[in-house]
Amino acid sequence: MRSNSALKPGSVSRSEPTHALALKREELARARLAARAWAQSLEDSDRSTHAAWFAQTAMEAFAAAISPSLVLSSSPSDNHTALDATACRLAQSIGCEAACLPLLEGCHFLTSLYTTLLPAEERSELGAFYTPASLSKRLVDLADEGGIDWATARVLDPASGGGAFLLEAASRMRKALEGSEPAFILAQLGARLSGMEIDSDAAALSQMALEIFLADLTATSGCSAPQFIKVCDTLEIVPSPTYDLVIGNPPYGRVRLSAAQRSLFARSLYGHANLYGVFTDIALRWTKAGGVIAYLTPTSVLGGQYYSALRRLLATEAPPEAIDFVHARRGVFEDVMQETLLALYRKSGEPRPYQVHYLHVDNEREARLTKNGKVGLPQDVGAPWLAPRQPAHVKLIAAAERMPARLSDWGYRVSTGPLVWNRFKSQLRERAVRGTLPLIWAEAVTSNGKFVFRALKKNHAPFFKVESGDNWLIVGEASVLVQRTTAKEQARRLIAAELPSEFVEQHGGVIVENHLNMVRPGPSPKISPATVAAVLNSDVVDQLFRCISGSVAVSAFELEAIPLPAIAEMAEFEQLVGSRASRARLEESLRRSYGLKA
Repeated sequence: MRSNSALKPGSVSRSEPTHALALKREELARARLAARAWAQSLEDSDRSTHAAWFAQTAMEAFAAAISPSLVLSSSPSDNHTALDATACRLAQSIGCEAACLPLLEGCHFLTSLYTTLLPAEERSELGAFYTPASLSKRLVDLADEGGIDWATARVLDPASGGGAFLLEAASRMRKALEGSEPAFILAQLGARLSGMEIDSDAAALSQMALEIFLADLTATSGCSAPQFIKVCDTLEIVPSPTYDLVIGNPPYGRVRLSAAQRSLFARSLYGHANLYGVFTDIALRWTKAGGVIAYLTPTSVLGGQYYSALRRLLATEAPPEAIDFVHARRGVFEDVMQETLLALYRKSGEPRPYQVHYLHVDNEREARLTKNGKVGLPQDVGAPWLAPRQPAHVKLIAAAERMPARLSDWGYRVSTGPLVWNRFKSQLRERAVRGTLPLIWAEAVTSNGKFVFRALKKNHAPFFKVESGDNWLIVGEASVLVQRTTAKEQARRLIAAELPSEFVEQHGGVIVENHLNMVRPGPSPKISPATVAAVLNSDVVDQLFRCISGSVAVSAFELEAIPLPAIAEMAEFEQLVGSRASRARLEESLRRSYGLKA
């Protein structure tokens, strides 16, 4: 499909002044919003087909502007549903305008366009969220730092999507082979660069983008571009450890595995299967000894219980060499991104302290890198891996690594409040009557660490009618309540309060709703609940928890993993709690217990 654009074939503006390029990007950003609005007007049942056809139309217009003689090998949709005239003009305009961008950026823009037009439910099901260029470039840079020789390396993306990483790798390979015959370069890329993708439309679009990127080589050599992408279910392919680099942004979200698949991936599973964990296991199977895995992942992999088996597997088979924590300016990405990191692992490497960086993403294309210190893996590699989210955390982690105790050593265990309230709606009461107990909701734990019996939110009743067989719901002793959901943007991640024994005894027990964690004493607690609450509410432990948790959940598993001082070191702190000392004095004492400067 040719365009009516004023751009002439071969006149792509790669040397435009910076301000003109910025204007072009703004125009394309507006056009992408218009395309998304068009897609949202369609029925979901038609939307994915139309999204593929729209992206193909844009890609064909892009190809015509870049290389008029290029014949693309594939079409991303067998069902060529005709676009209406307005959508067709918009797609062609986007393709022509994208030709004014640097070539790699233009390719990336158009392949990511398809993803942004898909229905949210389908994107979630496929794990199809596009990778911003700033992150794909940095992840390939990490592989560079891992010693990849682009002149010889074999590279695989097992969930290649729009081909962002394959395009970056192809660019590095071309540069490494600069001066060689075009036919030789094409043959080398065809032999050493591979992608797998379950979505045939995404696979076809990324193949088209690679063909456009290599159009000068195919034109000069008279050879066709290799087929880089295999359309398949990666989980069903038998791996062979032949790649120097396995790279990508693997899908994530729960997945239902067959019995055979669950048996195959059992070594990396804990509880339900997550696509990210499965694809990490797959990467280990495709990477040769000494090769590297470069993955964009959710930070929850470092701390969540569901990833404990995966952490053990990585520590054993491919320890981390570097981790970048991604800090993105609000509004940079179209899709909501959960807290993210870039990780580099070495297959058959020796476990040793790994380098931590912070990647500050200013826009989709540009990011600034800050280098921090190194941290090591814990002795129990299935436990959360403490990693500094900011430079000041390095010294804190070093101090925490010397701490011998956990909550269990203090005589406490952590569990979730047992009541799932919407399963017991008929037993909620607005007033205390015979047979009712106080119902403790998350809002009973105030932001300043106090317990206040209250039920403020819609559907939150203050009392619960206990019926026969409900004894398992009753909490009959003093404990520490901790809110289960907080975000990194909040002033505090740990918000705790003592549930006083006087309150429990007065009412003969309470019912705790499951948006609270309960830190419950065993038969012989060595520290008072008030002291435990004060420790959890301290700044030092809050910052330490941020080095553990990579999600909004405050899990029992992560609370039990917090490194704590030995009981003998807590005598002064407990006395200060008993005397109602100021927060500043408590903080000063606890920092000394951790061996930190007060």
